[in-house]
Amino acid sequence: MTELKPDQFEMRRLESLSNTIFGVAMTLLAYDLPKAAVFTSPPGWGDLAHVYSGKLAGFALSFIIAGVFWISHHRRLARQPVGSRGGVILNLFFLLSIVLLPVTNGLYTNYGMSSAVAVLYGLHLTAIAGLNAWLWWTILGGWRQEMMASLFPLLVFIPGTIVAAFAPRVAPFVWFIAFGGLVIQRFYGARTGPSA
Repeated sequence: MTELKPDQFEMRRLESLSNTIFGVAMTLLAYDLPKAAVFTSPPGWGDLAHVYSGKLAGFALSFIIAGVFWISHHRRLARQPVGSRGGVILNLFFLLSIVLLPVTNGLYTNYGMSSAVAVLYGLHLTAIAGLNAWLWWTILGGWRQEMMASLFPLLVFIPGTIVAAFAPRVAPFVWFIAFGGLVIQRFYGARTGPSA
C-alpha cells in the first residue's frame, strides 16, 4: 500500500461508516410503526389498514430512497479509493442528511397531509439528492453523461416539493418518479458497456 499524503483519506473507512449509517437509518424508519396506534380492543383488518396504510407507504418511500442513495454512494466510493479532506467532509454532510431521514420520515408519516411537513420532507429529499449529485460531480471531475442519473432525482424532488406545498397528497406520486434515475443508469450502462 502506498503512503497517503497528510490531506488524503482512505475511502474504504468512509464506506464502512456509511454502511453503518445507512443500516441504522433504514432500520429506524420502521421504529415507530408498531406504536402508531393504541387499540382499545383487538383490531380488525379495517382498523389495521386505517392506522398503518399511510405509515407503511411513507416507510416504503423513505426506505427505497435510502436504498437507492446507498447504491449510488457505494458505486461512487468504489471509484475513489483515496479522497481529499474536502471530499470526506462533503461525504459526511451527505451521511448527516441520511441520519436525519428517520426524523423527517416520522413527521411525514404522521402528518403527511400537512403542507408544511410535506414541504419539509421534500426539502430534505432535495438536499440528499443535491449532495449526492455534488459528490458525483466531484468524482467525475465535471459534466459527463453519467451525471444525468445523479441529477434526475434532484430534478424530480424540486418540483415534487413545490407540489407538496399545494397538494401534499399528490407529492409522493411525483417523488416516486425519482427512481427513474435507476432506469437512466441502466440505459447508460447498457450503451457504454460493463465498465460504466
